[in-house]
Amino acid sequence: MKIHKGLEDLPEFRNAVVTSGTFDGVHLGHGKLLEKIRFLSKENAGETVLMTFWPHPRIVLDKNKESLRLLTSMDEKIELLSRAGIDHLIVVPFTKEFSETSSQEFIEDILVKKLNTRVLVIGYNHRFGHNRAGSFEELKKNSGQFGFKVHEISREEVDRIAVSSTKIRNFLAGKNIREANALLGRPYFFSGHVVRGRAIGKGMGFPTANIENNEPHKLLPGEGVYAVRLRHDESDYGGMMNIGHRPTFEDSGLKIEVHVFDFDKEIYGEKVEVSVLDFIREEQKFKNAEELKQQLEKDKKQAINVLNSSL
Repeated sequence: MKIHKGLEDLPEFRNAVVTSGTFDGVHLGHGKLLEKIRFLSKENAGETVLMTFWPHPRIVLDKNKESLRLLTSMDEKIELLSRAGIDHLIVVPFTKEFSETSSQEFIEDILVKKLNTRVLVIGYNHRFGHNRAGSFEELKKNSGQFGFKVHEISREEVDRIAVSSTKIRNFLAGKNIREANALLGRPYFFSGHVVRGRAIGKGMGFPTANIENNEPHKLLPGEGVYAVRLRHDESDYGGMMNIGHRPTFEDSGLKIEVHVFDFDKEIYGEKVEVSVLDFIREEQKFKNAEELKQQLEKDKKQAINVLNSSL
């Protein structure tokens, strides 16, 4: 997949089959659309072109942007779209000025002049341009004049799989991990760098990688203990994760700690990826470290069962 930053200096795409949107999560609903553009690109001897926006439009336009939580950072989105077999990804810098592009300007200046679109594929509720005024009807009206075809993924096709980014966010916030992963078509994951902690876990025989989340708007599951896989240096390891405030030790601030099974490498400062497989239990306060250790032994057995069942 070739990545193009911005709309300037683009190559001349061959029979471009285009779609656009935020694609947060790159979930199964998006997969339906990606499958369609791949099919149409073969049918038209063309190339697939996906245009997305960063920062997320709501970060730029929403007054309540601090509460916005995303399913994918830009780097994660790039990785997932690359796996999906897209030929060209265009990342458009989203600004207040860009948001004022009218729907007609979007069609003429971007879809026609910049992308030389031959086929455009959109979801049934897709809106575009200033104040989201552009619609499927407007695209159809312009398609004949500018020589491109428009395909709309029907409401029936989308409703059949009943997937939305909002549903996935709600499942994750409610710790319904299996349900969220089913809609994603893969385990939910996040990335971060390993930082030094207080080494309390190590003293109990459960050393942890303390992870600093790299993306401030990235959605993390609700506080609690989870079965996870940690990816480091292209290798995967089973483990269990706690997200919370470590009430037994009266810590302040949210911590993300992963105890990785059968792992003894020093990876401070290195980037890791954590895939969340299932929720195990709520975070709780224990009387002392020994009582916590006993619970961690039980958590480990449960996490291993989850990991074995996910193979």
